[in-house]
Amino acid sequence: MIGVFDSGYGGLTVLRSLTERLPQYDYLYLGDNARAPYGPRSFETVYQYTLQSVQWLFSQGCPLVLLACNTASAKALRTIQQRDLPGMGQDLRVLGVIRPTTEIIGQYTTSGKIGILATRGTVVSDSYPMEIARFYPDVQVFQQACPMWVPLIENNQHHSPGADYFVRQCVEQLLEQSPDIDTILLGCTHYPLLQEKIQEVAGPNVRILSQGAIVAESLENYLFRHPEMEKRLDKNGKRLFFTTDDPTDFDAHGSLFFGGEVKSHSADLTDPSCVIQP
Repeated sequence: MIGVFDSGYGGLTVLRSLTERLPQYDYLYLGDNARAPYGPRSFETVYQYTLQSVQWLFSQGCPLVLLACNTASAKALRTIQQRDLPGMGQDLRVLGVIRPTTEIIGQYTTSGKIGILATRGTVVSDSYPMEIARFYPDVQVFQQACPMWVPLIENNQHHSPGADYFVRQCVEQLLEQSPDIDTILLGCTHYPLLQEKIQEVAGPNVRILSQGAIVAESLENYLFRHPEMEKRLDKNGKRLFFTTDDPTDFDAHGSLFFGGEVKSHSADLTDPSCVIQP
């Protein structure tokens, strides 16, 4: 199966795009809800949590793991790829969501000014400005942390007047940094649930990009370029969901992100051998 990891629910928006574009593959989703959110946590803590989750997904037979979490991709992916993965096996791979986005984002802007809305952890990491500079050195990147957005979404308050206030506040703070921003990337997989509100504040002349479709296309290209990995993947259209917290609560919230029924099971990351087979 393809392992898909997120600190909580947000990665389900990416999984939704994956299953729409690549429905034939089997997917195992893991949400580390018991320790979410990752955004405010230190680099070392996010790295340790992400590594433990990746190891658990490998232990369940996932040869390919996608970090569908911007904070984990920003704070942990490079270390895992360079320091840990070589000792785990030559046939295991871990991918993130930042690189696929930064490879193409420059194609969407005409002004050369791009805005990033993300968690504090992703903003502090400077991962997006650094990666975008590698592919589009002439593009200017402006960032705005949105610390209230994830709690609002996960508490099902994203349609409330409070959400309207905090969305307007953050989007306006971003646009104040440059009036020429014509493209805004939602640098957190939770944020697509607020996309209509964000677009309303940003105005019709600003393009709002979410990552799901971009990551799904990138994964399709990756598997085409790596047939040795593609051949190892099961193709039964199966979707399994696991959470480190309460499955009942995960199912109720998860359906909002996935756009369909979610029935999850509990995952004990300290005991990789304890696998629930639905």
